[in-house]
Amino acid sequence: MIIESLASPDESAPLVPPAGRPPRVWKFIGTCLWGLFAFAAMFAGQFAVVGYFLIRDRASLDVETFKALLSSGVTIALSVVMGLPAVLGALWIATRAARMPFADYLALRVPSWKELAIGAAALLVLITGWDLLSRALGHETSPGFMVDVLKSAQADGALWLLVFAFCVAAPITEEFFARGFLYRGWSETFLRPVGAIVLSSAVWTAMHMQYNWFFLGQVFSIGLLLGYLRYRTNSTWLTVAVHGLNNLLATLQSLWLASQS
Repeated sequence: MIIESLASPDESAPLVPPAGRPPRVWKFIGTCLWGLFAFAAMFAGQFAVVGYFLIRDRASLDVETFKALLSSGVTIALSVVMGLPAVLGALWIATRAARMPFADYLALRVPSWKELAIGAAALLVLITGWDLLSRALGHETSPGFMVDVLKSAQADGALWLLVFAFCVAAPITEEFFARGFLYRGWSETFLRPVGAIVLSSAVWTAMHMQYNWFFLGQVFSIGLLLGYLRYRTNSTWLTVAVHGLNNLLATLQSLWLASQS
């Protein structure tokens, strides 16, 4: 006797879960829009610090008050530090929407000691060249802005906080944004890696408009170096480390100049 199966064809077939949408990399427009979102988040995080001091001190909303706040070492340090979680949150949302792991999208690969040594050596050669050029042109070797901010932080007993902001928080924030997110998206478009290096360096330079044209040129050239390191090693952590080294050297130089004045 033949016993027919009581199960329907659908019930007897193995259950295969529906395929989810594949991960993606945001292309040119998507990277621009999400980049604006991340920049707005960073600005909001930084401005929250200014708003806090205005409310705490019940200060008037005039130009002189804003100038005093924005030249304070404590305000600048806290603003930079608060910008870090804001950018991390925005980039996490962007990579989540792309259905890719945060670390993979931003190329958070730990570099080798050889890569770190090469990156540090290249940076030292570059900044030495700029230092020699500045001396030849009779230009200041360190921005007066940096010296004044360091003096302010030192007077308020917050030098350690400013050093942490400049040498740790700022490199992570800016590198995750520029060399991590912007480069990743733009390098896979018509820009290709070379165009992505140039454009992300230009955006990064525009984030340093407190400097004059000479130092903006220096910032742009360092951005090109960091972009090249990102391209060659596929490691944003490497650019964070080299960026942090650059800021540390600049901070030490500014501290020395501040002690001489």
